[in-house]
Amino acid sequence: MLLLLSHFSPKPPLSRSSTSLTCSSSFSLCLRRLKFPFCPFSLFKSPSTPPSLACHVSSSCSSAGGVHMDSTSASVDSVTRDLKDQSLGSDGPDETRSSNVANSRLQDLNWDHSFVRELPGDPRTDSIPREVLHACYTKVSPSVEVENPQLVAWSESVAQFLDLDPKEFERPDFPLLFSGASPLVGSVPYAQCYGGHQFGMWAGQLGDGRAITLGEILNSKSERWELQLKGAGKTPYSRFADGLAVLRSSIREFLCSEAMHFLGIPTTRALCLVTTGKYVTRDMFYDGNPKEEPGAIVCRVAPSFLRFGSYQIHASRGNEDLGIIRTLADYAIKDHFPRIENMSKSESLSFSTGNEDHSVVDLTSNKYAAWVVEIAERTASLVAGWQGVGFTHGVLNTDNMSVLGLTIDYGPFGFLDAFDPSFTPNTTDLPGRRYCFANQPDIGLWNIAQFASTLSAAQLIDDKESNYAMERYGTKFMDEYQAIMTKKLGLPKYNKQLISKLLNNMAVDKVDYTNFFRLLSNVKADPNIPEDEFLVPLKAVLLDIGKERKEAWINWVQSYIQELSSSDVSDEERKASMDSVNPKYVLRNYLCQSAIDAAEQGDFGEVRRLLKLMERPYDEQPGMEKYARLPPAWAYRPGVCMLSCSS
Repeated sequence: MLLLLSHFSPKPPLSRSSTSLTCSSSFSLCLRRLKFPFCPFSLFKSPSTPPSLACHVSSSCSSAGGVHMDSTSASVDSVTRDLKDQSLGSDGPDETRSSNVANSRLQDLNWDHSFVRELPGDPRTDSIPREVLHACYTKVSPSVEVENPQLVAWSESVAQFLDLDPKEFERPDFPLLFSGASPLVGSVPYAQCYGGHQFGMWAGQLGDGRAITLGEILNSKSERWELQLKGAGKTPYSRFADGLAVLRSSIREFLCSEAMHFLGIPTTRALCLVTTGKYVTRDMFYDGNPKEEPGAIVCRVAPSFLRFGSYQIHASRGNEDLGIIRTLADYAIKDHFPRIENMSKSESLSFSTGNEDHSVVDLTSNKYAAWVVEIAERTASLVAGWQGVGFTHGVLNTDNMSVLGLTIDYGPFGFLDAFDPSFTPNTTDLPGRRYCFANQPDIGLWNIAQFASTLSAAQLIDDKESNYAMERYGTKFMDEYQAIMTKKLGLPKYNKQLISKLLNNMAVDKVDYTNFFRLLSNVKADPNIPEDEFLVPLKAVLLDIGKERKEAWINWVQSYIQELSSSDVSDEERKASMDSVNPKYVLRNYLCQSAIDAAEQGDFGEVRRLLKLMERPYDEQPGMEKYARLPPAWAYRPGVCMLSCSS
């Protein structure tokens, strides 16, 4: 039997930069120990997974009158769960707000500008491309030219948590305001400075080359939300580009931001999408054949757009800027991780590591250590979530990694159609497939190592704390992914052999990832089903399989039914549970392209239909079944199934 591993391209080396951002030898050792040798996810052998963590929690001043706990089964998960609850606001699929909240008009939004108020800025305010030193941002206003801009689509869900009156979308000047052509009252626009590793190599200063943040809004719950216009014009970080965006890529980003949220994956959001009425020149395939495309702007929304690269850029500039790393870390912890900021020094949270010397990391003695562990765990959970729904980001450079654990920067992304662990949606990634679906867990760890190295360079954490953060990434990823796959299959407990065999079969027969798991819930836990009926519930996805492959699938289904039979959960209960984690609809690239083709002709109806569809991905939605179909033949043309970074 062909092993699944043979379907992968050889993994490229996770190269190090030759700059000051190189990892220490202990980092390298930790990476080797935690390397995920078998790609999609957690079905690999894991000798490097650290043993159960010994957690010793004591409190000399607790409300319980001095409780003392000592348990080897406890872990940092309960601590980080508390830390997560405070920062992302309404980031799950369900959003409910008090009916007593008064919605605001645009001119009444409660602006706050903590980023520009508390962090060092560029003394210059022009948009001339240049190296910006000793600063976290440059104040710069949108400069995009517009001509009769139009509102393409909007998210009422985002407007709701911003306390924005949905009637504001009907304002005649709304497209002017959210193209940046007219200033929003109370905004203080700026572009952020950051760097990053791109495809494993240090790229130097990058920054917001076409994204301009308008400022932060505090809603009625005192949640902080940053509004950012992508495609609003040149900034000092635009390098040789024009600072603009095209309708094609803007539709993809708008729709996927919202689709991922309703799938339950942490993500930046999108308030609205407007056309500029102007054309933008783009060489989509980098083949010397540029063409004119309609311009557009997305208003992105997140608690913060801070990235790993926001910190890396200052470490790359030597000792002079190391202090900015601490200032920026303090800012992030205070505004977005207050549970860490307020952690009592009288509480001791000590965790033994997986090292041979059984060293101990005390997370309360160093808030930066607690912070990097929290970021590592959020990142691990995020990547596990991607693997669960079959999402491939495509450009996992460190400048595209959020410190809040959000999916950020939707470029050449793609959801799996036929299951192929080596799938990459990015044409630029084709030579080595560094960012392919199967490599995402490894890349997440590599990026955490770069971030931890930056904090070490600023002497905020030591090697022991850095290594512990990476250990936690590995442990958290394994735990999260195994739980996700167990739920997707409706199993009573995790079964590595059964799941590994399934993924092998899916890869060999190129089975549609989304549709297979959705149909799997129709399999009955009845060991008396005749063998010739085993595959009936799956016949719509097991296409063109020969006798040998049919036998392999029958054997797997038989083992699966036996496993289900060990549970007392009814078929109806299991189906409901499985359908709640296996989406019926995902934002396949060909669906995006259909909406793009119509929008470029002035018809925005399909964009809006897709948005409504993706707001309920786990529901059957009768009458919408065509959106769950396999990609048509035209979907495999260049620019649909695979894309470049040109946008």
